[in-house]
Amino acid sequence: MLSSTLLLFFIGTSILLIIIPGPDLIFTVVQGITNGKKAGVTTAIGLSLGNIVHSLAAAFGLSVIFTSSEVLFTGFKAIGTLYLFYLAFQAIKHRKETLSLDPEHARKPGNLFLRGFIMNVVNPKVALFFLTFLPQFVQYETGSVALQMCLLGLIFMVLTAIIFGLLGYFSGTLHRLFFYRPGLQEVMNVTAALIFVGLGLKLITTTM
Repeated sequence: MLSSTLLLFFIGTSILLIIIPGPDLIFTVVQGITNGKKAGVTTAIGLSLGNIVHSLAAAFGLSVIFTSSEVLFTGFKAIGTLYLFYLAFQAIKHRKETLSLDPEHARKPGNLFLRGFIMNVVNPKVALFFLTFLPQFVQYETGSVALQMCLLGLIFMVLTAIIFGLLGYFSGTLHRLFFYRPGLQEVMNVTAALIFVGLGLKLITTTM
C-alpha cells in the first residue's frame, strides 16, 4: 500500500491545492460572509462530500484503463498530462487577476449542504482533476489501484472539509486575506502552476 513518505507528500500537495482560491472556495466564503458561520461550514461539508463521487469514478475508471491495455494507459497519460499543463497555463495567465465576491454567489441558507454537494458532483473540471491528480500518488506495484485511489480520495475529502470548513467559519476575517491581496494571490497561482507542471511530468513518466 501507500508509503508514509508518499502519503505525507500527497497531504502537503493537497493542502496547497485546496487553499488556492477557486469557485468552490469562493462559494464557501461568500456563504459564510452573507449567511453566517453555520452556512459557511454546511456549504463546505457539502462541497467536500461531493468528492466521494469523483474519487470512486476516478478509482474504478483508472482501474479499468490500467488493466485493459498499455495503449489505453498511454493515451490516458497523454491526455492527463496535457490537462495538467493547461491548468498550469491558466494559473499563470490569471495570476494577477483580483478575485471578487460576486453577489450572484450569495444564496439563501436553506439546503446549502445539498447545493454544495451537487455543485461539486456536476463539475466536470473536478472530475478531470481527480482523474489526473490521484494517480500521481498510487504505487502500482504494491496493491489494488482502486483501493489506493479510494483511500487518497477519502484523505483529500477530509482535508477539503477541514480547510473549507475553517474558511467558512472564519470567512468574515479571512476573506480579506484571500480576496484583497493581489501579491498573495499571484504567489499562490504561480505555486499552483509549478505543482501542475510537476504532476504532469510525473504522470507522463508513470509506467504500468
